[in-house]
Amino acid sequence: MSEQPTATVAILTFNGEVYLRRILEAVSSQELDGGVEILVIDSGSTDSTLEIVADFPSVVLHQIPNAEFGHGKTRNLAAQLAHGRFIAYLTHDAVPISPTWLAELLEPFSLDEKVVAVLGKQVPRPFCFPLMKYDIIGAFARFGPDFGTTLFYRGAFAEDEGTLNALSFYSDVNSATRRDFVLTTIPYRDVRYSEDQLFGREVIDAGYHKAYAPRAAVEHSNDLSYDEFGARIFDETVALRQIGTVIPPMRRRAVLRRVVRGSVGDSARIVRDPAFRVRRRLYWLVVNPFFHVRKWTSYRRATLVDPADAAAVAAGSLEARRKAS
Repeated sequence: MSEQPTATVAILTFNGEVYLRRILEAVSSQELDGGVEILVIDSGSTDSTLEIVADFPSVVLHQIPNAEFGHGKTRNLAAQLAHGRFIAYLTHDAVPISPTWLAELLEPFSLDEKVVAVLGKQVPRPFCFPLMKYDIIGAFARFGPDFGTTLFYRGAFAEDEGTLNALSFYSDVNSATRRDFVLTTIPYRDVRYSEDQLFGREVIDAGYHKAYAPRAAVEHSNDLSYDEFGARIFDETVALRQIGTVIPPMRRRAVLRRVVRGSVGDSARIVRDPAFRVRRRLYWLVVNPFFHVRKWTSYRRATLVDPADAAAVAAGSLEARRKAS
């Protein structure tokens, strides 16, 4: 490229035809000084993903075999292929909401040179099931108000495991970092899952700052069936244990307590939620508690399995199931 762009937006795809056109249209229309490079790394799509990419001549496409994909190593590959000073990561189902998404995602880097990683907001899709919808809304509301930017760093106050986990929370659904930082200082680790959580923890532990940019929002919630939802919870929980997060075994009584508490809380939210009409509201009042059962029974199973037992982990894993199909 004749001039270095301000940012490269890297989109990792595998059978991402459902949302990819909307994503590429949104990224192509971003309002950002200095130029934007769009990089798609595809790992063996068999749907219309590649045809969609071909409709955008300015997009750089790099293809790898599916067997070579890794959540961490493919993001490192994106940093190696990128030309931008910053690199923003999107999954193939995260759609930027506004033409200033990227500018907002990069703005925290100008606040402090120690800011090396920025987490953007996720807004659940209108049709996702209530448990997921309210979990996403609640999770990002805890990071700070939409009218501000929040900085996270490790101070003397952050010595207990719970505080460190909260400080280092990170998601590559919608994030950005300084490209040179990934290439020369802290790369993504080649772990089975939760590479973003490990990256966030290493950033905080090394004394760098992480930022939350709420106005850099994307529409995103996983399109999962009831069965897939449980397997995803299993994957996420086992992965956290595999990267060193301490998660004690969950007892059956705790499962029941979480199911009841979550179901009651969600039911109150469903009743007040203007997004649901009467029939849909009644439907979710009946069905949503079953998702809580699925969530916490899957979570308990993940706290009991041996994270070093590859066969046992694969038996409950959505990742393993999708790779085998």
